[in-house]
Amino acid sequence: MPSSSSIESIVVAFSGGLDTSFCVPFLREQHGCDVHTVTVNTGGISDEECDIIAARAKELGSVSHQMIDARDALFQRSIQFLIKGNVLRGDLYPLCVGPDRVVQAQVLVEKARELGVSTVAHGSTGAGNDQIRFDIALAVLGDDLEILTPIRDGNLSRAYTSGWLRDRGYSVSDSTTTYSINTGLWGVTVGGKETLGTSDPLPDEAWPTPSPAQAPDNGVTLSIGFTNGVPTSLDGEHLSPVDLIERLNELGADHGIGRAIHVGDTILGIKGRVGFQAPAATILIPAHRELEKIVLSRWQQYHKAQLGDFYGMMVHEAQYFDPVMRDIEALLDSSQETVTGQVTISLFKGNVLVEGCTSPFSMFDAKVATYGESNDLWDGRDARGFARILGVQSLLTNRVRAAHSQNPTDK
Repeated sequence: MPSSSSIESIVVAFSGGLDTSFCVPFLREQHGCDVHTVTVNTGGISDEECDIIAARAKELGSVSHQMIDARDALFQRSIQFLIKGNVLRGDLYPLCVGPDRVVQAQVLVEKARELGVSTVAHGSTGAGNDQIRFDIALAVLGDDLEILTPIRDGNLSRAYTSGWLRDRGYSVSDSTTTYSINTGLWGVTVGGKETLGTSDPLPDEAWPTPSPAQAPDNGVTLSIGFTNGVPTSLDGEHLSPVDLIERLNELGADHGIGRAIHVGDTILGIKGRVGFQAPAATILIPAHRELEKIVLSRWQQYHKAQLGDFYGMMVHEAQYFDPVMRDIEALLDSSQETVTGQVTISLFKGNVLVEGCTSPFSMFDAKVATYGESNDLWDGRDARGFARILGVQSLLTNRVRAAHSQNPTDK
C-alpha cells in the first residue's frame, strides 16, 4: 500500500456530520493533497438535505463531490433478507444502519477506482462497530487501497473535532456535538451522553421525530401486501420495496412507531447502548412473520428463526462476506416461495397490532378442520391412538425413573 508521504488524493466517505466534516479539511491540511467526497444515500436523505451536504463538502474544501443513490442496492443486498429472516437483534433491534456500511464501502471503492485514487478515508471512531464494518468491507472490495481513519488513529473526541473546525472558521452545530445521529432506509440510530450508561433515557429533543405520546389520538389501519416475502403493496397500491419502506417510515413516525433503546454486545466485545427509531422495520417484520405462520410448516419456521438470528448476528458483526451468508440467503429465498398475501396492521401511539392476514397458500383451512372443534381429517379414535403413541417415550422414561427412585441401586 502507498505510504502517507506519497498520497496525492483521498476519497472520503462523507455524510456531512461532525466526524466526516472534520476529515475533509484535516486530511487536506495533514497530507497537502486533494480531497474528494462521496455521499452514499442509503436512505433518509431528502433532496434538500442532499443540497446541504453538497454545499457543506464544498465549504470544507472538497475538490469534487458525488451523491450516489444506493437505496435499492441496500434493499437487494441486505434489507430483503432481514425481512425474510425476521431479524431483530436481542428480539428488539432491526439492525438499522449496520448493513449500510457494506454498500457505502462498495461505492467508495468504485469511486476511488473511477478517480484513479489509491487512498480512501472514513470518519469512524475507535470504539464503535462501524470502524470494523468499513475496514473489513474496504479490505474485501479494495484490498489494494490505503485506508485512513484520522479520528480513530488520533483518539479524537467530538469536543476536540468541534473545536478544531471552529478554530479554522467552519460552522459546527451544537446538536452534532451532543448527539450522533445516523440515518438509513431501515431506521435511525441516536447516540449521546445518556447512551454511555444504562439508566437514563434519551430526552425528547434527541429524537428526530415526535414521541408516541404526541401521536394522533386516532390510529390508522393499513393493508400490506407481500409477494414471495417481499413487501410490494400498501393499501392496494403497488410500490417498489424502497418506496414502500419510505412511506411506512413517514407514516409510522407520525404515530410514534418503532422508537426504543437497545443494549447489546459490540463487535469489540464491550457492551453498547443505542437509541433507534425504525418505523418501517417495526411494522414489516411482525406483518411478515404473521403471514409466515399460516403458509410455512412448523419446521420451516423453527429453522428459519435460528438461521435468521445467526444471519443478523453475522451482519451486525461485520461478517457479511462469509460464504455461509450466501447459503443462508439461498435458504431464505427458497422458504419464501409461498409467503404471498395481505396483512392488516393497526398503528396507535407507538403500538403495532397485527389484526389478520390472508394468503392463497394458507394452510389454515376451516373447511378441513377448526381448532378445538371438528375436522374431516381424522376421528376421535385416530386422535386417541395418536396421543397414545406420541406419549410412549415420556411414559417409558417416567416408569423407569420412578422404579429406580423406589429401589435405589446398592452402592
